[in-house]
Amino acid sequence: MGLAEQINVLARFCGRRDVAALDRVRADVAILFGGSPLAGGDVFADAIRRGVAEHYLIVGGEGHTTAALRDRARAELPEPAGTTEADLFAAYLEHRHGLRVDLLERASTNCGTNVEYALALLRERGIRHDRLVLIQDATMQRRMDAGFRRWLGQDAALVNFAAYGVDVVDDGGGLAYDREVRGMWDLEHYVSLLLGEIPRLTDDAHGYGPNGRGFIAHVDVPAEVRAAFDAVRRELGAGAVRAADPRWA
Repeated sequence: MGLAEQINVLARFCGRRDVAALDRVRADVAILFGGSPLAGGDVFADAIRRGVAEHYLIVGGEGHTTAALRDRARAELPEPAGTTEADLFAAYLEHRHGLRVDLLERASTNCGTNVEYALALLRERGIRHDRLVLIQDATMQRRMDAGFRRWLGQDAALVNFAAYGVDVVDDGGGLAYDREVRGMWDLEHYVSLLLGEIPRLTDDAHGYGPNGRGFIAHVDVPAEVRAAFDAVRRELGAGAVRAADPRWA
């Protein structure tokens, strides 16, 4: 198996989508997380138009993806938007799709506080949230699911729909994406995000699960995913694995 396909094994595991499309989904709340590229805003707009939920919430303060998101939003938006990821996506939705979202969470800085603060906001507003649609960057979708299950239980009614699905291909001169994704990360950064997820999802003393830092519920990482992680890391070097940024801990 070549490097591109090994990367895609990681991507398919991390970029969880529970349904092929959101057209038949009905939920109490649909949530977009600011860690996504701008394509997440387009998916969220489609969800709003389809009426998949009673309420719509955008979550995101400032974190490790914010600077890249600001750069891409600056190229799309005619005027400067607010500085948080939630504000950027709210401005993008209004500018590109003519849609507004009333529920914004602007204080979270990482996946753990994304979940905690989102649930706190919904409880504070008295909004029922028994069934949720979660839209996050594909590299972090499985971790987001596990974060909610940490708080709501393993049987929580969650519908995961990663913000994009993309394959990496060998174009003869190197690696490339097989399709366009609006506001997509540079490929090197994308691979770094994917590699960074596997140690975080692994439920051991170094991971984010119950046997580690306790941020997320237990996740089973299949053997083929571990093998792909090892192969990509060997090929690209240990430095390709995204380390946690203490600013957003």
